[in-house]
Amino acid sequence: MGDTGLEGQFMEARPLLRRLLAARLGSADEAEDALQDLWLRVSGMQGGHVEQPIPFLCRMATNLATDRRIAAARRGAREGAWEDVQPQSEEYADPERIVAGRHELARAHARIAEMPERMRRAFTLFRFEEMPQRSIAEDMGITVSAVEKLLRRAYHFLQENDGVGGADRADRYRPGHERSADR
Repeated sequence: MGDTGLEGQFMEARPLLRRLLAARLGSADEAEDALQDLWLRVSGMQGGHVEQPIPFLCRMATNLATDRRIAAARRGAREGAWEDVQPQSEEYADPERIVAGRHELARAHARIAEMPERMRRAFTLFRFEEMPQRSIAEDMGITVSAVEKLLRRAYHFLQENDGVGGADRADRYRPGHERSADR
């Protein structure tokens, strides 16, 4: 490698380029890494002579620093987005909540099993299999209005069981029932 070419100019301008990169990147370590990348780019260049090598190298360093800052910002945004969707420690169920939830689920399943057959079928198709009411009506050979009535009765049937629904239902107002003053 000849010292008169761009590589030689790079070696002479290395302290200047390091200061430039440190100022742009905010870290001497980052500047050193970027300087290595810049050297690889300069040493891999093939082609003609550069009229003003120092301004050319400074522009390359500035562009490299800008690319690194953009990449770091994108990486930070990606990591931040990932962290935002991760569950927080308070979102994890403790053993007591897990046991209570399983018990409540078992009671809900038992309550659904107590429903009359047609009501249970309409409710199961609508809530668990996410079937449209029109399709349920066709499947069961009844009208859409009849499906709506079955679903209303099923919800009423489930609400009548005060034990199902957990603590979050305890303070909920139910139409046709008076709220007690001590709640």
